[in-house]
Amino acid sequence: MAKLLLFQLYGPLASWGDPAVGEYRPSATHPGKSHIAGLLGAALGRRREQEDELAALVHSYGLAVRIEAEGELLRDYHTIQVPPQRRGQRFRTRRDELSVAKPNTILSQRDYRMDAAWICALWASASAPYPLSDLAEALRRPHFTLYLGRKSCTPSLPLNPQLVECVSLKEAFAHYPVDPRLSGALTKSGPHRYCWEMPLPLDLETGFDRGEQLWEVPRNDLPRSRLRWQFGRRDEYHAIG
Repeated sequence: MAKLLLFQLYGPLASWGDPAVGEYRPSATHPGKSHIAGLLGAALGRRREQEDELAALVHSYGLAVRIEAEGELLRDYHTIQVPPQRRGQRFRTRRDELSVAKPNTILSQRDYRMDAAWICALWASASAPYPLSDLAEALRRPHFTLYLGRKSCTPSLPLNPQLVECVSLKEAFAHYPVDPRLSGALTKSGPHRYCWEMPLPLDLETGFDRGEQLWEVPRNDLPRSRLRWQFGRRDEYHAIG
């Protein structure tokens, strides 16, 4: 049997950034590797410039997600004024930025998921810097404020981390005690969509058979450099069951 850490994510707004081109900032239907690594880093009190420690969180823990409810898509239209770039000029406050004579205006569209919920599962590799019990305690009492993708998206319920021992991912999700404060509209009674990465621990199976819908999706959410906002590709496996 394998030991997993499961926790819930729910909020009125969430935004799981996908690759963005131009002024459009899309959101995925569920959190990916970079989002959960950032969440763990915030809970543990790690800062953005601590790249080695953040990289350990990325590469030492596997991730699976069950989508409780995808929610509805909200597209927000943004305008922001920024000063023109000039060599040797630095702006220390927002007031300084807006004090220039002719600021530039940037237009963008940003997507959010409204009233959506997810259950996440983590497993640790042999080189993991923290046992799963330490991660669970950090999620109960986070060092920094936790966000569901963007700073405007805070969780509306405690993450309720639970340690579970099981033989398959599907069994682990089935044994997680879903928060009763999630309405019946959020917690689906029918099939769920599951997403996970490989490899799984040797003593853990997926729990899905050939008769169920299975497919593989590439996703560019593997952090390479948090300071330079560089990401690599990983493969994500999906199933409905």
